[in-house]
Amino acid sequence: MKGLYCKPGDQGDVKFVLQETNVPTNLGSHQVKVQVKSCALSPVDFKLYEDLKFEKEHVPVGREIAGVVLQVGPKVTFFQPDDEVVGILPLDAEQPGLCSIVVTDEYNLVQKPEKVSWVEAAAVIKDGLRAYTALHTLARMAAGQTVLVLDGAGPFGVLAIQLAHYHGVKVLATASSPEDQKFLEELRPSVARVIRVWDSKQDLVDSCLEETGGLGVDIIIDSGVRLYEEKPEAQRHSLIFTLLHYTFNTINFILFSKLDPPDSHILFLKAASLLFLNDEVWTTSRAKQGRYLHILKDVMDKLCTGTFRPQLVDPVPLYEATVSMEMVQRKQARKRIAVKL
Repeated sequence: MKGLYCKPGDQGDVKFVLQETNVPTNLGSHQVKVQVKSCALSPVDFKLYEDLKFEKEHVPVGREIAGVVLQVGPKVTFFQPDDEVVGILPLDAEQPGLCSIVVTDEYNLVQKPEKVSWVEAAAVIKDGLRAYTALHTLARMAAGQTVLVLDGAGPFGVLAIQLAHYHGVKVLATASSPEDQKFLEELRPSVARVIRVWDSKQDLVDSCLEETGGLGVDIIIDSGVRLYEEKPEAQRHSLIFTLLHYTFNTINFILFSKLDPPDSHILFLKAASLLFLNDEVWTTSRAKQGRYLHILKDVMDKLCTGTFRPQLVDPVPLYEATVSMEMVQRKQARKRIAVKL
């Protein structure tokens, strides 16, 4: 049985290869064996692996999986054979999710609704978790607030927009190209205003102030994109200290790893927070395991009811997984890619 692995190069190059992998014959007390039907592709964060001391010669690829339970351990209580499940493999998983059979703990999985396809379930689970973490856990959004989603047409941005709109939050979103603008305008009324950052005649800060009557937004979600070719740090600084008066969520933590004392004092005066969105904390720390599984289940429920409508490309076969993963790792894919097994 073959699985997808990646091997970091000496000069930052990454090579993805399909190679043989072994499935454990004996299951642990709380482990389940899953036949994978679909696996979504997300970039591999080698810096995170290094920080957590998870460095390996070959890193397993593909962690968002959907499939059918084949066998359960003696103390498993959540699932039975033939159950349809979806989940996210932990960072220290020995097996890649992109293979025919995976063995993992029952605490990494939730039930997949029957109406949800394998590809949609695998493709949405991680971006949905990230949207919940940003808007609920960190920002603590409430109805009547205003949120600015940077790069709203991305896979994560789309779900963040839909989740915010569902809870009565006014959404402003940026479009980095005419194609993104057309797509976001089709999401109305979920998006109250689309801001064209690709158009030099439209200023992001002025547009947000105009839309909010000069008050600014309550929440800004930065999905880690480079919006400006020149001085991106200065532009984000303007966003923080001109627009923001509540909180700021970002996964691009490098730009904000250092804050000068005067800037920190301005945040204090505004009762604002600069927060870092690390959705991996749910699987690296088991302190809030119940809440984590509740979020995964709620993501699936919203996908089943149509609240979440993800942007997906047609599923790719396994033999094209290496090429597709290279595109994902270089961040050239604008839509979520999932492999159908």
